[in-house]
Amino acid sequence: MTSTVSYASSSTEPLLGSSDPIAGAIGLLRPRTEVYPDISAAGSWALQFEAFKYVRIGGIDRGECWLTFEDGSRPVRLSEGDLFLLVSPPAYRLASSLTAEPLPAQAMWESAVNGQVRIGAEADEDFGACGGQFWFDEANAAMLTDVLPRLVHVKAGDRSNGQLALVAQLLSTEVKNQSVGSSLVLDHLAQVLFVHVLRAHVDQSEHPIGWLGALSDDGIGAALRALHADVSHRWTLQELATLARMSRSAFAAAFKKRLGTAPLDYLIQWRMSLARDALRRNTHSISELAVATGYESESAFSTAFRRVVGASPKQYRDASGS
Repeated sequence: MTSTVSYASSSTEPLLGSSDPIAGAIGLLRPRTEVYPDISAAGSWALQFEAFKYVRIGGIDRGECWLTFEDGSRPVRLSEGDLFLLVSPPAYRLASSLTAEPLPAQAMWESAVNGQVRIGAEADEDFGACGGQFWFDEANAAMLTDVLPRLVHVKAGDRSNGQLALVAQLLSTEVKNQSVGSSLVLDHLAQVLFVHVLRAHVDQSEHPIGWLGALSDDGIGAALRALHADVSHRWTLQELATLARMSRSAFAAAFKKRLGTAPLDYLIQWRMSLARDALRRNTHSISELAVATGYESESAFSTAFRRVVGASPKQYRDASGS
């Protein structure tokens, strides 16, 4: 079941961007969601998944299994109540044992009945799992995939797992029900599960990298949230440092260490990401984008856009077919 997730903005939000950095970033990713049929299995079994460019997510409803990658990485044991996120994974397997003969997952999905795939004798089923995958807008996918490890494993005993387990249970129930409106419900449940796993990754990581990790920093995070909330403001380094309760030099050094770029360079890159998205969708005129991204004139905006993107806003919009 595949669909495109849309994000509506309220009239109180700025012309571009979002007051919530995670919501803003996911909005730019334009995710499309596919929720898999549920897996129920018994005895010896294995499912073979092909490599995937973006993100897959899953939850273990009951029982245990192995997660093994074909590149030889160490196998991971997944237990009942565990959630996992796979970022640009190579080919991999979910299996009852390391020696079980695999079946191709895609072929199994196509043979699903009433939203469920069964492997082995139904009366003996001792394993269950749910999951899905997300495709992202190619132009912005790296903003997420570059700041996440290949595997985010949220164990059943982790303090952040309570809400995750509930959402996974609802997802599993809904995919089997296939009632009126299920596609919409499944989309939103998958989104909620995705965001909760991102939160769990930040909570459980000692030093999460990139903008996602920086949001949890009391100082840098405050400045980053303010910057995302109002990209049209003509931010100065001093203003951002004040929000972070740091000196200019300390803030600039800390920001670059956490995000790999200087604060004002990050601001320009984020503005241009928003502008590229708006130009591809043809939702704003170039003069509107100049105002929305904090430039005094259309000419100043166009110069900055060309410097970052390598083409003028008009050229970029025309090449996008908008």
